[in-house]
Amino acid sequence: MSVSNSMKSPDFEYIDSRDSSVVASLERRATNNFHISKHSDSAGCTWKINYHVAMEITDGIVDVDNNHKDPQLCATLAYDIYNHLRTAETKKRASTDFMERVQKDINPSMRSILIDWLVEVAEEYRLMPDTLYLTINYIDRYLSGNEINRQRLQLLEVACMVIAAKYEEICAPQVEEFCYITDNTYFKDKVLQMEAAVLKLLRFEMTAPTAKCFLRRFVRVAQGCDEVPQLQLEFLASYLAELSLLEYNMLCYSPSLIAVAAIFLTKFILQPSKHP
Repeated sequence: MSVSNSMKSPDFEYIDSRDSSVVASLERRATNNFHISKHSDSAGCTWKINYHVAMEITDGIVDVDNNHKDPQLCATLAYDIYNHLRTAETKKRASTDFMERVQKDINPSMRSILIDWLVEVAEEYRLMPDTLYLTINYIDRYLSGNEINRQRLQLLEVACMVIAAKYEEICAPQVEEFCYITDNTYFKDKVLQMEAAVLKLLRFEMTAPTAKCFLRRFVRVAQGCDEVPQLQLEFLASYLAELSLLEYNMLCYSPSLIAVAAIFLTKFILQPSKHP
């Protein structure tokens, strides 16, 4: 899409403020559907941020969705959200054999070395963990459908991190900064060209479930029935999950399986006598 076309304002149908009957109708429907109450002390309407509710344990199963007081936890939607993520993770995954089937000039060792470099870049610019996970997802999905030579592999990784940073970060680093970290091996126009090529191949399907998405939920589940300090559990599990990013052989496992395996191994390391 050209810049001139992308800058056009979309055509929306706005409601005139004088159409009081339409506005009143919308307000009535909203009130009926969402049970909006004018009384702050009504049952079910006392919303508080960081309101702690103990997780219920029934027959050894932890209910992590019983906190309806904190809207940030989306307790009423969590089950549907994670069902959707479990379905989506099978569709937004890379091929498990693209090194053997598609690529001829690169190997798993080169991929591992450059991903290790991306970890340093993410630390340097203090990027979110989700940005790193998404970057590697884009790289592997691109390599699954397009052959690339080793001289352009770093360019691909930089372009994918540019895309992931735009998607996840509040203040994403500028393209020039990514050019700088490559010692100006690649100029801005080359990075933007590769960015366009990646977006085209991925058909702009940028939302992809990663192991980090599932790890947050599994940490809460593991913490609900354990006395291990939450930060200790979370940090070690995150470290183990990030180690899997370097391994090409781990692509055969789904992100949710990697996340739950990281939790299992973490609990075994921290409390081996409890047989998790």
